[in-house]
Amino acid sequence: MDTGSSLVWFPCTQRYTCSSCNFLSVNPSNISTFIPRSSSSSRIVGCKNPKCRWVFPDVQCKDCGGNSTTCTEFCPPYIIQYGSGSTTGLLLSDTLIFPEKSVNNFVVGCSIFSSRQPSGIAGFGRGPESLPAQMGLKRFSYCLVSHRFDDTPVSSDLILVSGGGAGKGSATNYTPFRKNPTSSNPAYQDYYYVTLRKITVGGVNVRAPYKFLVPDSDGNGGTIVDSGTTFTFMENPVFELVAQLFEKQVGKNYSRATEVENQSGLRPCFNISGENSLTLPQLSFHFKGGAEMVLPLADYFSFLDDSVICMTIVTNSAAEGAVGPGPAIILGNYQQQNFYLEYDLENERLGFQKQLCK
Repeated sequence: MDTGSSLVWFPCTQRYTCSSCNFLSVNPSNISTFIPRSSSSSRIVGCKNPKCRWVFPDVQCKDCGGNSTTCTEFCPPYIIQYGSGSTTGLLLSDTLIFPEKSVNNFVVGCSIFSSRQPSGIAGFGRGPESLPAQMGLKRFSYCLVSHRFDDTPVSSDLILVSGGGAGKGSATNYTPFRKNPTSSNPAYQDYYYVTLRKITVGGVNVRAPYKFLVPDSDGNGGTIVDSGTTFTFMENPVFELVAQLFEKQVGKNYSRATEVENQSGLRPCFNISGENSLTLPQLSFHFKGGAEMVLPLADYFSFLDDSVICMTIVTNSAAEGAVGPGPAIILGNYQQQNFYLEYDLENERLGFQKQLCK
């Protein structure tokens, strides 16, 4: 389930191939695939089908002329790039069946080749081809269990709501979604933007420039919430300010583990050998409307072994002061562990509250 993209796709046909998919929990030669001819309701989406434009807004059906009723040209093959990996295939229309609801003519991706994405993705982004949009959901919510359960059968709850009614309750903090001002890049319209007012480390304000916190006229900058991104990402100028505060506050008690930093790519890392308990600064995100997300320690520092911990926020190598293309801050799933998150689509807001997910 990915709130950073919109297309729902799965491995498809007996020819499906996945490159670089040798993960601990995946056998590339034994991936379950969907066989379209086994479904009586499965159809390839035609080029003149309005739903083709969900994925290809500027599609040109060269072989169809003006007659859409006799056109046999298919919607073009899609190629989707993710932060890690990609997938390609054709759009299908089929019936999506849940215990209490069926959706006819549901558009899905029939992927025949993927790289580093073996099992398919359920797109929960803001695009018209997403699962929430096609199902007409009012809201959806999830509670991600700790990553320490990654290699176990333990899974997270996902709740889909198509009717009205209240959400989790009064303990939930809400912040409004924000629209990206540009329409020139369709990918930006898939994202759930929120307004991050400030970041604090140990109660000290991270003086992040405003241009990183709010999308500019070109759509770059701002903060999104993405369940498909593992570690929270921050543009380098913001990351360095956060890292420096941790170095200043934690460095008083623990030495830097620079060798581990070089090996892991994570920083800052600290030597904690011989410590029975840890005292580390609190990391908090403060959103528009007064909502504050106070992260548990396990959501922003991870034990690489018994003697070293590293901050689980990543960055790029962008030039100092520059706002790169796309969001400047991505709140990833590592920082969403043991939080109830509610995407209230009807009221255009994100809700969250800390809880033990199980």
